[in-house]
Amino acid sequence: MAQPIPTSLILGFLGVGKTTAILDLLKNKPENEVWAVLVNEFGEVGIDGAMLQTEGAFIKEIPGGCMCCVAGLPMQIGLNQLIHKAKPDRLLIEPTGLGHPSQILDTLTSEHYQDVLSMGPVICLVNPRRLEEPKVLGNVQFRDQVAAADILVANKTDLCTPEQLAHFDNWAAQLEPAKRAIHHTRFGQLAPGWLDGQSDALPVTNPDAHHHHHHKNSAPAPAIDDEPWQQMTNQGQGHFSVGWRIHPELILDENALLVMAMDSAFVRFKAVVHTVDGWRAINVVDGALTVIQGEPQAYSRAEIIASDQIDARELDARMRAAAGLDPR
Repeated sequence: MAQPIPTSLILGFLGVGKTTAILDLLKNKPENEVWAVLVNEFGEVGIDGAMLQTEGAFIKEIPGGCMCCVAGLPMQIGLNQLIHKAKPDRLLIEPTGLGHPSQILDTLTSEHYQDVLSMGPVICLVNPRRLEEPKVLGNVQFRDQVAAADILVANKTDLCTPEQLAHFDNWAAQLEPAKRAIHHTRFGQLAPGWLDGQSDALPVTNPDAHHHHHHKNSAPAPAIDDEPWQQMTNQGQGHFSVGWRIHPELILDENALLVMAMDSAFVRFKAVVHTVDGWRAINVVDGALTVIQGEPQAYSRAEIIASDQIDARELDARMRAAAGLDPR
């Protein structure tokens, strides 16, 4: 009988750096091991999975809200497909930053998976700068991600003041029950050894908080050759998203995208797009812009997330202009 697969949840609020952390872990995995990643995003497009593909792991995306919606069925189907295809030595799971961990943990520790998965320590990343925001501290998803964590990690410490780091340490030290470990890091660098061991299965503060609703298209997205320009929207948990799938032959203006990306009304902008200068991975969170060379993809994709209602038609016109198309 096969040994249970060591499995780790990487939690954290929107934009904290979960995908960057998983990329770093994949770069440092043992060469003889096969790793798999189940990744979920709030938006409908699935950009994090495209970024993770570069490290050679098996990736399965569940876009469009929370993987534990519909009684966990989307998550279970995706997880079963990933395990069957990859037969991994280790499994990493990245839920949406706007998701609630309770149902996910219940699914992973259910009778169906008790002989299949071995739950390692739950790791939660926190941006210490956001502890100054009452909206974040009062968010039930943030609180319960922290509560479920065995290991708490302050990420992006290079952007923090000494006072902000001291505030994080004081806040983390007062959490009950106490965390197994509390770490500081930057650029999402997690020590691979933090994945080892077993989860303490800590209770969340409000296991019934999962009450959000998502707009979901029942039909699968059309093939990109059949519909070269696709726009999708989603909303829930007080946030709104607009995303695009764009045929790779439509070349986008990188400068126009960067101007669009830096709009202060957005909580998050991320894209893997084909530009005049090649493929680019663009990420904007907390006003910080990152642009790196990307790998060629089956299509360009971009996603905007905001905490206020956004004008999808106006944004679509701007995106079309960046692609050299006439606005509709």
